[in-house]
Amino acid sequence: MPRGDKSSYTDKQKRQAEHIEEGYEKRGVGKKEAESRAWATVNKETGGGKKSGSGRGKAVNHSSSKKGGEKGGRASASRSAAERSASAKKAAATRKRNAAKK
Repeated sequence: MPRGDKSSYTDKQKRQAEHIEEGYEKRGVGKKEAESRAWATVNKETGGGKKSGSGRGKAVNHSSSKKGGEKGGRASASRSAAERSASAKKAAATRKRNAAKK
């Protein structure tokens, strides 16, 4: 199997990598670098691709995801109370509007 072949990964791991890659691209990281970082993160969290054999599973480590969430929270906390309040009101109005459509 050549390097870079993703056939040994589960569908869930592929989705995770795609989602992580999108997050990096939103933050201005280039396409190739974002893909590289995303797969590195998936490998770190899940221990790489799926492996055959009983008892070869490995506990999933979400430290990278936790770190990303904390960074997002820190960004939110740096906004003023008025900005956070306005954002919350806008979100509530959107939820109410979407609920009315259903």
